[in-house]
Amino acid sequence: MESQLNNPLHGKTLETILEELVNFYGWEQLGYNINIRCFNENPSIQSSLKFLRKTPWARKEVEDLYIRIFARKK
Repeated sequence: MESQLNNPLHGKTLETILEELVNFYGWEQLGYNINIRCFNENPSIQSSLKFLRKTPWARKEVEDLYIRIFARKK
């Protein structure tokens, strides 16, 4: 449990992370920052979640962007 104390993703679901990024950037800017098809062509939360859950490198990029944007605000 101690290793989670400083983890900015602790308690955040992938869906919450994605929704916060979409609210902050919008799909177009999010797709510019992380160039993956599910953000650039007919984007939706559900299709993006499906892709991110089975693609570890893409999920890591989303989580890293979230940390860069939101972890420093707290």
